[in-house]
Amino acid sequence: MNHQDIPLDVVLDIYTRIMRIRRFEEEVGKLFKQGQLPGFVHLYIGEEAVGAGVCAALTDDDTIVSTHRGHGHVIAKGGDINKMMAELFGKATGYCKGKGGSMHIADFEIGMMGACGIVGGGIPIAVGAGLSAYYTGSDRVSVCFFGDGASNEGSFHESLNLASTLKLPVIFVCENNQYGEFTPAENAMNIQNVADRAQGYGIPGVIADGTDALEMYRVTKDAVDRARKGDGPTLIEAKTHRRGGHAEGEEAFLAGQQYRTEQELAEMNAKDPLHLLHTYVTENGLIPVNQLETLDEDITQSVQEAVEFARNSPEPEIDSIYEDLWV
Repeated sequence: MNHQDIPLDVVLDIYTRIMRIRRFEEEVGKLFKQGQLPGFVHLYIGEEAVGAGVCAALTDDDTIVSTHRGHGHVIAKGGDINKMMAELFGKATGYCKGKGGSMHIADFEIGMMGACGIVGGGIPIAVGAGLSAYYTGSDRVSVCFFGDGASNEGSFHESLNLASTLKLPVIFVCENNQYGEFTPAENAMNIQNVADRAQGYGIPGVIADGTDALEMYRVTKDAVDRARKGDGPTLIEAKTHRRGGHAEGEEAFLAGQQYRTEQELAEMNAKDPLHLLHTYVTENGLIPVNQLETLDEDITQSVQEAVEFARNSPEPEIDSIYEDLWV
């Protein structure tokens, strides 16, 4: 990859976001295996380049909508990992006061409109945010993340149709990790590229290497510039992969069955986004190795502090179950 025109501070920013996501998710995986977290978790390891590259091209005022695999999106948008970890532990100091859990983290102050556990459920919300910007005359851009499986849902097609018709400032980012749970994408759709569906709605469809964070930044920046000028939405398909399973602990109910070959997993791991970016910045002499090592140590320490914050936080009060309800 050759991205010499991208400013060094942006490169370091993107690298930092990826590293923060990676170390957070690695720790969450360990905690889940130890039985310390309630519910299920869907890790973002392997897909970090998408969220980091996309969010680096946004402003604090721009909004995003996430999915069941949303930890990385929250962190990439600038989320507080203490509040995130506390939410995963089900504590009152969490983003949703311990009542949302892994799949429903939101932070309106940083433009994180929320994660949605329903496949394709967040796409219309992003269009609603784009509609708001359209009516108020704001230059705010809305981004929605979703998987290849969600691109087969009616919400996807209806949302693209409305956004394209009104030229709304919405960027649709399909994180095509090639599987909907355990089903290969090629078994669920009769097309090779989700981005090809953009043609039916008269908007650009862009295919990007979802393991290359700087490419993700570049294509998103182009889409953002287009949206701010009033030229409407863009569909970006990020070809990526998830290193782990659909959810942590899936081995228990797969009963030894394999849905990905060892060769496929090896090829995925060879395109690790953190390793690829680390190699790029060090081999090109952009960032000293010792600076990256110090960054890693600082982030690792902050994640450990987040775990301690969560463990030492109080449980929600019983009566709080009646709070924050829509009546």
